[in-house]
Amino acid sequence: MERTYKILTINPGSTSTKIALFENREKVFSVNVAHDAGQLKAFKDIPEQLPYRSALIHRELEKGAVSLDGVDAVVGRCGGIEPLPGGVYAINDLLLEHSMAGRVTKHPANLGARLAHDFAAPFGAATFIVNPPDTDELQAIARVSGFVDVHRVSKGHPLNQKEVGIRHAASIGRRYEDLNLVIAHIGGGISVTAHERGRMVDTTNCIDGDGTMAPTRAGGIAAVSLIRMCFSGKYTEKEMVDRITKRGGLVDHLGTADAREIMGRIEQGDGYAKLVYDAMIYQVCKDIGAYATVLRGDVDAILLTGGLSNDAYLVERITSRIHYIAPVIAYAGEFEMEAMAAGAIRVLSGKESPRTYTGEPVWKGFEALKVN
Repeated sequence: MERTYKILTINPGSTSTKIALFENREKVFSVNVAHDAGQLKAFKDIPEQLPYRSALIHRELEKGAVSLDGVDAVVGRCGGIEPLPGGVYAINDLLLEHSMAGRVTKHPANLGARLAHDFAAPFGAATFIVNPPDTDELQAIARVSGFVDVHRVSKGHPLNQKEVGIRHAASIGRRYEDLNLVIAHIGGGISVTAHERGRMVDTTNCIDGDGTMAPTRAGGIAAVSLIRMCFSGKYTEKEMVDRITKRGGLVDHLGTADAREIMGRIEQGDGYAKLVYDAMIYQVCKDIGAYATVLRGDVDAILLTGGLSNDAYLVERITSRIHYIAPVIAYAGEFEMEAMAAGAIRVLSGKESPRTYTGEPVWKGFEALKVN
C-alpha cells in the first residue's frame, strides 16, 4: 500500500500568503490569507514581515482545526537566492541566509524558506523548496543580448510551468525529461518557455519587460521609445518601472486586467477592447512560434497554463494559429501549491534526489570563452 505523506505548503505573496495541507496529492486544507496593505507598509523591509505572516498562518491553522502532528515535510515558495538549476532543494543554513537577505530580488517569496523551516522544526519534518523563481537553466546562446554588458536572464514561472510539464508527461505515459515542450504561462504576467528534455533552455523574461504584453505588463517595447519616455521629464524611474511591470498591457489600454470584464465589453461591441485583447493573443502566438524554433521544430506539445487559460476565446484563438507546430493542450489555472507538494513527495518517496543549495550561480559570464 502506498504510504500517505502529509505535506504543508507555504507561498508568501505581495498581498497574501497561501497555505495548503496535502495528504499525498489530495489537498485537505487550503486558505489564502489576505494582508492589510497598510500593515505591510509599516514594515521597513521584507524580513520584518516574518513574525506578522507567521502569526497569521498559525491563526488560520487554528481556525481550521488543522494539526501538523505527523507532518512529513514543509515546503516554502522561495526567492532571492542565487540562480540555480531546477529541482527540489533541501533547505539549509546558506539558503536561509541568502533568501532572507534577498541577494538577487526583494520579494515576500523570500520568506518562504524561513517560514517552512520554522513550521517544520517542532515536528522534525523535512524542509524543501521546489523550482524557485530563481531557477536558471538557460543555454549559453540564449543569454547573449545586443549589449556586451547586458545578458538575458531567466525570469518567468518555473514552478507552475515545470509542474504542468510533469503532469502532461505523466498523462501520456512519458517522462518530462524525455519531452520537448513549449509552455506558455498566461496570467497577470505571461512567460513563454522552451523546455528541452526537462530543462528550461530559453524563456521570455516577463518580469523585466520581455516578450508579449500581458494583463498588467507592457512586454517588449522598442528601446529607443522607452529611452525617450525616460528622459522626457514626465516620469520618475519608479513610475516607469511600475508602468512596465504593474500597470502596462491590458491595464494601460483598457483600465482593467480582468479578462471577464474585457470579454463582456467585446460581446457588447467594443471594437478597441477586441483589438487589444486579440493583439495580446497574437503576441503570445508569435512567442510560441519563436520558442518552437529554439527546439528546431521538434515540439512534442504546446501547453497553455495560468489563469487566462480558462478563457475558451483565448485558447481557441491561440490554437487556431499555432496548432500546425504541435498539439495544443490547456492546463488552465495555477498549480503552485500542488507543485510544491508533489516535489516533496517525489523526494520522500525516493523518486527524486534532493539537491543541495551551494550559493554558486549557475552562470558566471562569458570570460572563459574569450581569447586573450
